Amino acid sequence: MQFFHSIPAICLVFCLGLDQKAHCQTIKGQVQNEQKQPVSGASVQWLGTTNGVVTDPAGRFEIPSSGEVNPSLVVRFAGYKSDTVRDFSAEFLQILLSPATKNLSDVTIVKDRAGSFVSGSTTEKSEVITQKEMTKAACCDMAGCFETQATVQPQTTNVLTNSKELRILGLSGVYNQVLIDGLPMIQGTTFTYGISSYPASIIDKIYVAKGANSVLQGFESISGQINVMTRDPEKEPVLYASGYGNNFGEKHFNLNYAGRVGKEGNWKTLVGLHQVLPAGKRDRDDDGFLDLPLLNRTMVFNRWNYGQDTEEGWYTQLSFRFTKETRIGGQRSFNPSTDKGTIRAYGQTLDYLQPEFISKTGYRFNEKHALISNLSAFGQEQESYFGTLHYKASQQNLNLSLQHQWNYTESNILNSGVSFRYQNLRETIHFTDTFPLRTYGGNYATDLQVPGVFAEHTARFLDEKITWIAGARLDWHQVFGSFFTPRTMIKIDFHPQHTLRASAGSGWRQVNLFTENINLMASSRDVVFEESIKPEQAVNWGANYTWTLEGENVSGSISGDYYQTRFQNQFFPDFNTDPNKALIRNFNGKSVSNALQIESNLKIFSVWEWKLAYNYLEVFRMENGAKNVLPFNPTNRVMTALSYRPENDRWYFDANLHWFDQQRLPATITANSEAGPTYSKPYAVLNGQITHKWKQFELYGGVENIFDFRQKQPIAGWQNPFGKGFDTSTVWGPTRGREIYLGLRWKLERKDEE
Repeated sequence: MQFFHSIPAICLVFCLGLDQKAHCQTIKGQVQNEQKQPVSGASVQWLGTTNGVVTDPAGRFEIPSSGEVNPSLVVRFAGYKSDTVRDFSAEFLQILLSPATKNLSDVTIVKDRAGSFVSGSTTEKSEVITQKEMTKAACCDMAGCFETQATVQPQTTNVLTNSKELRILGLSGVYNQVLIDGLPMIQGTTFTYGISSYPASIIDKIYVAKGANSVLQGFESISGQINVMTRDPEKEPVLYASGYGNNFGEKHFNLNYAGRVGKEGNWKTLVGLHQVLPAGKRDRDDDGFLDLPLLNRTMVFNRWNYGQDTEEGWYTQLSFRFTKETRIGGQRSFNPSTDKGTIRAYGQTLDYLQPEFISKTGYRFNEKHALISNLSAFGQEQESYFGTLHYKASQQNLNLSLQHQWNYTESNILNSGVSFRYQNLRETIHFTDTFPLRTYGGNYATDLQVPGVFAEHTARFLDEKITWIAGARLDWHQVFGSFFTPRTMIKIDFHPQHTLRASAGSGWRQVNLFTENINLMASSRDVVFEESIKPEQAVNWGANYTWTLEGENVSGSISGDYYQTRFQNQFFPDFNTDPNKALIRNFNGKSVSNALQIESNLKIFSVWEWKLAYNYLEVFRMENGAKNVLPFNPTNRVMTALSYRPENDRWYFDANLHWFDQQRLPATITANSEAGPTYSKPYAVLNGQITHKWKQFELYGGVENIFDFRQKQPIAGWQNPFGKGFDTSTVWGPTRGREIYLGLRWKLERKDEE
C-alpha cells in the first residue's frame, strides 16, 4: 500500500516535465434534426483527425478546440447529411442535420441509445457494451459482463477453482486478444484468472471485435479482440459505491473516488477499491466436493489523466492496479492449512499477487503529427496445489511501443512505429506422491523477446463512404526467427442505413503450456511431450453486413456475419488417444473454425430493448482422414434478451435466455473404467432481474438460472480423486444451480452535473 500512497508524488514529478500550457477553449453545442429533436450518438470530429466525441442523450457535446488556425468540425449521424462547421464565434453551437434522402424525412431520433450496439464509426464490426448494459445482469467482474451478448462465450476451464476463458468463434480464449485501455495485459499467468479479477465497478465500456484487427496492438489477435476501457476520472461521479450478495453467501464490495489534483486541476484521478468475501460451503451433488470455490480477493486501482490527445502538447494516462487473491476448492473436508499436498483430503488452492502498470503518453505537435508511447507491464507470483501437485509460477511481462501518427491529408492517416514484447515466465511442478504415475515434474522456462516494426494506413474515399485500413507487422522471435503479419479491413457505407465490412489477416502466438491449459494440472493425466511446441499461426477472414434502423418507434440494427479461421500450426493437447494421458505435439494439418452469427438489436418505443441472436459453430481438425470435432462448442446456440425501462425511469426489468446445443466432450474414463459420455445434453438457462432507481441509489435483485438446471456431478472420477480418471475440466453447463442475488449502487455526482 505504501507504493500507492506515493502515486501523487510520482505524478507531480512527472507533471513538472510536461509543457504547462494554458487550457484551450472548449467548443460546446447541441446537434438536432429538422424537427428540433436532439440527436443522440452523433459523431463530432475535427476534420482530418481522429479526435472527436459523441453527443449525449440530449444531443449535447463538448470538444476541446483543435489548436489550428482555421479548423473545421464535422458532424455525422447515420441517415443524415454530414455538416461541417467553420464559424465558432457563438458561445454555444446549434447544429441542425438534414435527412440524407427524402425517404428519411420523417425519421425521429429516440431519446436514448441501447445499452449495447454496433459502433458505426469503426472499420471492423465492433460491438460496444456500455455501463448501462452491464447493469442488466449480475455483472460483478469482466467474465460476467457478457451475459446479454452472443459473440463472446465464457467457458469454465476448471470447476473446482471456477477459472474461465472468453471464447470467440468457438476457439479457445488464448486466440482472442484481451486489452485493457487498448494495451495487452491478459497473458501467461494472468490468462487463467485475469478476466475475473477486473470488477465491473472500474469498467466503462467493452469493445468486442471478431476476426482480423489492427496490427498496432501486436501480433497475437487471431479470432478477435476484447478491449476493456476503464472508467475515465473526468466523467465519473465523485463517489460511487456498490455491494452485491447471493444465496451462496458470496459478497462483493466496491468503492470509487474521482477528483482533480493540483491548483489548476490539470491532473484527474480515479481510485477504485474492490473486495470479495468467500461463500459458504455447498455440495448439492453429495459427491463430497464444493459446488463453488471459497474466493477472497482484494484489488486497488488508480488511474491518472493529464491533458487531451486532441490538444497540442503533452497528454498522458497512467494506471496502477494491485490484486491479491486466494481460491480454495475441493472436498468439503479439505483444510488448506493441514491437507495441502497430502492424500488426507483432495483440494485445489490458488494464491497470487499481481501488480500492474499502464502508461499512455503522447505529444501532439499539430493537427497532423503526434508521437505516442504505450507501455504496459505486470508481474505475478503464484502458488497453487492441485491435490498432490505443487505448482509455483513467477512472471514478468513488458509491452512497449513507440508510434508516430501522421494525418497527411484530410482522408489519410499513417501510423507507424516500433515495439518490443518481453516475457519471463518460470514454473515449477512437484509431485508429493507417485500414483497415478505422472512424469512431467520439473522446472519450466518460457521466455519471449520480440522486437518488431509496424505500419498501418487508413484511407477514406468517395465522400468517406469507403474506409480502408491496411497494415502489417514484422516481428523477430528470439528462437523461431521472423514473422510477417499482414491485416486489412474495409467498410463500405453503400447506403446511410446499410454497411458492409470485411477483414482478412494473419496472427501468431507463443504457447504458455501450463498457465493456458490449467486442466492439465487439474486432472490425473500424465503429460507426455512428443516434441517441442512451436508458435501457433493462423489466417482469419470474414465479412459482416449491418442494417441500421432509425424509425420513429423502432431503432437499432440487424446484422449477419461469417468468419473462418484456418491454422497453419496449432497446439491442442491430445486427450483422445489415451484417456490417461495428454499428448503434447504440434498439429499442422487441417484445423478450421467456421462461425456464423445473425443478430437483431432493437429499441422499441423508447422503453423496450430486444435482442435475438443465433450462432452456428463448426470447429474441427482432420486427423487420419476423419473429422475430429473439438470439445465444448455447441453447434447451435440461441440467445435472446429483453429489457423494459419505463419513461418514469424508476423501475427496470431485464431478462435473458440462452439455449445451447449438445457439445462434444473430451475422452474420459469413469470410476468403473468405462468410457465417459461423448456428447453433452442440450440445455437452456433463463435469468431475470428487477431494478428500482432513486436519485442517487439503485437497488437490484434477480435470479440466474431460474429453472435450476445443473450439470450433475461434473467432476470425472470424483469417487477417487487420487486415482486414474480424475478430471475437473469436463464442464459443459452450469454446475451450481439457481443463484438468487441482491445488490445496491450509490453515486454522488459532481455539483455541476446534478
